[in-house]
Amino acid sequence: MTLREGNSLYGPLDPAPDAGWADAPPRMGFFTDTSVCIGCKACEVACKEWNDVPASGFDLLGMSYDNTGALTANSWRHVAFIEQPRPAGHRTSPFAAAPTGPAASPASAASAAGTTSDSGTDPGVPPGQPEPAARMADGPEFLGMPGSQPPGRATGVESRTDFRWLMMSNVCKHCTHAACLDVCPTGSLFRTEFGTVVVQEDICNGCGYCIPACPYGVIDQRRDDGRAWKCTLCYDRLGAGLTPACAQACPTESIQFGPLDELRERAARRVATLHERGVPEARLYGHDPTDGVGGDGAFFLLLDEPEVYGLPPDPVVTTRDLPKMWKRAGLAALAMAAAAVAAFVGGSS
Repeated sequence: MTLREGNSLYGPLDPAPDAGWADAPPRMGFFTDTSVCIGCKACEVACKEWNDVPASGFDLLGMSYDNTGALTANSWRHVAFIEQPRPAGHRTSPFAAAPTGPAASPASAASAAGTTSDSGTDPGVPPGQPEPAARMADGPEFLGMPGSQPPGRATGVESRTDFRWLMMSNVCKHCTHAACLDVCPTGSLFRTEFGTVVVQEDICNGCGYCIPACPYGVIDQRRDDGRAWKCTLCYDRLGAGLTPACAQACPTESIQFGPLDELRERAARRVATLHERGVPEARLYGHDPTDGVGGDGAFFLLLDEPEVYGLPPDPVVTTRDLPKMWKRAGLAALAMAAAAVAAFVGGSS
C-alpha cells in the first residue's frame, strides 16, 4: 500500500503513526464473513459480558428474529437478520434494498413501534418506518390450499420460491479516517497504537458531536448519563495479547481477528473461493484503503448489496472537506471585514 504524506483527512493512511505512535505494532482489525454467520448472537453476549454493557434487546421488534435492531450505546455488536424470499435456483439477489412483502399482522407493527421508546439510548434504534408498518397492517395473506405434491413438482422449479437468511454481526468500523475522532472537543476519542478508535468514558462530556459525524451511524449516547459509547475492539484485551471477546466466542469463525493486512488477503481468497463455488454476489465491504473513509479496520464479506444490510453504499468521512470549508469561511470573513472598512472609510469621507 502506498501511503500519502501529510494526509490526515482522506485517502490511504497508516492511522497509528499518523496519531503519533512511535514503533506502533501492526494495525489490528476484524474481518466478518457473513456467509458463515449463523445468527447465534454469541458475539453480542460476549461483548456485553466482557465490557459490562447494560442489558438491552429483550423485546422482539416484530419484523424479524432481530431483537436489538441496531448498534446503540447498549449494543456494541448487532446481529442483523435479513429475511429474503427469492426464486429457487437463482443466485442473484432480487433486492436492491431492504426486503419487501407483507408481514404478520398490525399487532406486530404496534410491537415494533413500542420497543424503540425503551431502548435507553439516544438516538438508539430508529422509530418504525411507515412502509414496514403498512405492510404489517395488511393482515394475513391467503396462500392457497395445500398441494398434493412436493413444492415445484407440479408447477416447475421456476415458480417455486425459497427463503434465505442473511445474517451479519455489525460493529464499529474503526475507520482509517474517523470523523468522530476529528470532531471530539475533549480528546475523549483517541487512536490506539493498534489503529483502533476508543472512547474514554471518563473524559466524554456528552456533547454528541461524534454522533452525526459518523458516516455509519455507529456511535450512540446513553440517556441516563449522556455519554457516547461504542465498540473498543476490546482495547484492554489487545494490550494483554488476547483476542477480542466477540471473535473469541464466535463458533463458526465468522468474526476473524488479526493484523489488518493479513485479514484483507484472507478475505480476498475467501471471495475467490465463493465465486468458484457459484456465489457470484459475494463481495467485500470496507476493505479498500482508497474508499471514502480510507478503508475500515472492521470490514465484511457480504452476499448482497450493502443497503440490504443497512450499510451506506459509499461512505465518506464527514470531515474530509474541513480545510476547504475553513478556507472559504476565512475568505468570507476577510471579504466582510473589507466591506466594513470600505463602508466606514466611505462614510467618514
